[in-house]
Amino acid sequence: MPNHETDSESTRRDFLRGASGFAVAGLLASLSPQLVCGQPAQQDVRPKRNVILILADDLGYGDLGCYGQKKIQTPSLDRMAQEGMRFTDAYAGSAVCAPSRSCLLTGQHAGHTVVRGNPETAVGLARGSGDPPLPENSVTVIKAARAAGYKTACIGKWGMGKPGGPGDPLKQGLDYHFGYIGHQEAHNYYPPKLWRNNEEVPLKDKQWSHDVIAEDALRWVREQAAAPFMLLFTPTLPHSKLDPPSLEPYADTDWAASDKAYAAMVTRLDKTVGQLLELLRELKIDRNTLVLFASDNGTHTAGRKAQFLDSSGPLHGVKRDVYEGGVRIPQIAWWPGTVPPGTTSDLVTANWDFFPTFTDVIGAPPPAKIDGISILPTLTGRPKDQRQHEYLYWEFQEQGGKQAVRWGKYKGVRLNVSKQGDAPIELFDLERDLGEMKNIAADHPDVVRGIERIMTSAHVPSPTFPLLQAELAAAKASEPKENR
Repeated sequence: MPNHETDSESTRRDFLRGASGFAVAGLLASLSPQLVCGQPAQQDVRPKRNVILILADDLGYGDLGCYGQKKIQTPSLDRMAQEGMRFTDAYAGSAVCAPSRSCLLTGQHAGHTVVRGNPETAVGLARGSGDPPLPENSVTVIKAARAAGYKTACIGKWGMGKPGGPGDPLKQGLDYHFGYIGHQEAHNYYPPKLWRNNEEVPLKDKQWSHDVIAEDALRWVREQAAAPFMLLFTPTLPHSKLDPPSLEPYADTDWAASDKAYAAMVTRLDKTVGQLLELLRELKIDRNTLVLFASDNGTHTAGRKAQFLDSSGPLHGVKRDVYEGGVRIPQIAWWPGTVPPGTTSDLVTANWDFFPTFTDVIGAPPPAKIDGISILPTLTGRPKDQRQHEYLYWEFQEQGGKQAVRWGKYKGVRLNVSKQGDAPIELFDLERDLGEMKNIAADHPDVVRGIERIMTSAHVPSPTFPLLQAELAAAKASEPKENR
């Protein structure tokens, strides 16, 4: 077992070393238990709060009862919304898994974060080398938590780099990791093994991984009840493959087999969330724990059609789209005694807000060069104190390259940017046209020009994930033949 005190001090140094250009001196001063200039460091007077982020995998905006779902049973999450706050305008960092998680961890949108695509889109990444890793010196919310004296864990899917490499979960500030390391292996719900702190853990034949991961998460929380902790609970439900061990409670319906399986996986996820919240009550730490539930992107259509279950709800698009159905997500906040129960917020928020929200919860400033804002004022019933995003930005390297911007009530979408240098921008008024059915770009040229300026300024070129036509051509030309 690692020496957590020594590891914590090492992480504190690594965090500072990797934060070049970031305003973290105040953060670390407020977190350090050691003396500063011979005097005790100034401490925030508030007690340390636990934070749990539950990140579902490919759960659609319309998959929960509290978001209008009529067929899939989600009583635990519906109750969580009744006891907490439901967000109507929350967004993922990207339309697929890896970049969305990178945005969440770094507090940066997809035009700034390091990992901007899944492995198949990375230029210069050797085949078979796994997921594009976070650099070892990345400034992440995990490292900030550990530097603050929190126990840190990711239980579920990691997907930010393999053991031994720079993205190794234990090099990224985690005290503990259990589950899947890479994205590809996480497609199999009956794997031969999972990973615990970079060591292989063999599974019994036909052992459903979700139950093993969920049990481990509950165990870890129970063991950390006396210490402040941050848990990233990242189950793989309801990602494909659609092969749960049981189709209950939908086995006797006349639905397609794929719809039964998808619904059963969502309901099983719901049950796990209920077990976790009940454990917090049992341990009497529920009033000291902020729980956020969200999804990493829109619903998938692998082996199924999303229409029958209405997984995208009123939105247009699914996973891999930068239309609303690909990036707008369900998000629920639960914190008994702090988050006003039974409330709904239309705050425009994205998963890169998690980092500054966490540092706000612990009473420390976030790094300067991030795109997120703290949503703690909204969570604590102080909407007048809430900062607003000027805009949200997405880019996506697959399917010809895509960009999108949410700017107030407007949404701009530009497709085929990797193939067409002057690709047109589609414009939608989300207040009047949530389903993005009517392109009004011709009627609002000034808005289109504003969104185009944002697309230009928000995108910082990446040699690993080139997006625009000229960038992609240059990157492909310089890529070693063995990596193509």
